[in-house]
Amino acid sequence: MQLGIIGLGRMGMNMGLRLQGRDIDVLGYDASSSARSAAEKEGLTCASSLADFVKGLAAPRAVWLMVPAGVTEKVLDELAEVLDRDDVVIDGGNGFYRDDQTHAATLATRGIHHLDAGTSGGVWGRERGYCLMVGGERDIFDRLEKIFAALAPGVESAPRTDSTSSIRQAELGYLYCGDHGAGHFVKMVHNGIEYGMMASLAEGLAILEGADIGSRAQDASAEVAPLHDPTAYQYDIPVAEVAELWRRGSVVASWLLDLAADALRRDPTLDSFQGRVSDSGEGRWTVNAAIDEGIPAPTIASSLFARFSSQGHAAFSDRVLSALRKEFGGHDELPGS
Repeated sequence: MQLGIIGLGRMGMNMGLRLQGRDIDVLGYDASSSARSAAEKEGLTCASSLADFVKGLAAPRAVWLMVPAGVTEKVLDELAEVLDRDDVVIDGGNGFYRDDQTHAATLATRGIHHLDAGTSGGVWGRERGYCLMVGGERDIFDRLEKIFAALAPGVESAPRTDSTSSIRQAELGYLYCGDHGAGHFVKMVHNGIEYGMMASLAEGLAILEGADIGSRAQDASAEVAPLHDPTAYQYDIPVAEVAELWRRGSVVASWLLDLAADALRRDPTLDSFQGRVSDSGEGRWTVNAAIDEGIPAPTIASSLFARFSSQGHAAFSDRVLSALRKEFGGHDELPGS
């Protein structure tokens, strides 16, 4: 089986290399010559132009897009001009599920099929495999199932919940989720959950890091609430070691905790980071869907707003709060750090 991959960044290149080692013939393309060169150095065959890329794939073609959501439409428009009837485009990026519905309908007018494939696994996916959530026409999914199976982690990647039953598709690490957009809808919610999980880990580890606050010099100021009992907060807790500890037998053990422990091992104070946390859209879309469905999702919403704050978007509202305290009580701002 053959697959073309457009977008040879951290994810796309590693996906191509994983497939190449699993009996899938891969041809890559990226508009960036440096990205193509990097992929070729790793052993991936690349085309130097989109036209050569399409010529290098046998019909009916399968083309996997691994490009930023902001350029997906442009690439789809270019592909629509050069692909043939019955070819398939798989959007594996973090796209908006409603856009998938539009893209599928537009491509269908030319007889081209569209699948949306929510892809989770990050830069570790080449070794660990990718969790895949797929939407679109079921018969097209079935046609290309070998590709999804080759990318996925496999049943051995997690203990089975029922070892007496036959192995289900989801246990292999990929799942047909429904019609156009369903794959990205599931991935959208997955990422919203990820926001909340990451935020709770970050907040908990920060509380541990601050457990010695009673031994620090305290400001004696009417503008700062005093610590009620400094003797209760005299612990110098090794946060990196706690993260390592929790990986073993704890109910909060997870891959995210594994990654946190690794980051803290390399940089215990995390001074190499500024703490400006980006959001690529999925958290916003998840909160919007929760509102549309009337589903309470306070944890995901709070974690999304915390990211906005980290980006500096709370600066004006914080200044309003300072101004109001000054107006009604004559309170001065805390001095900057």
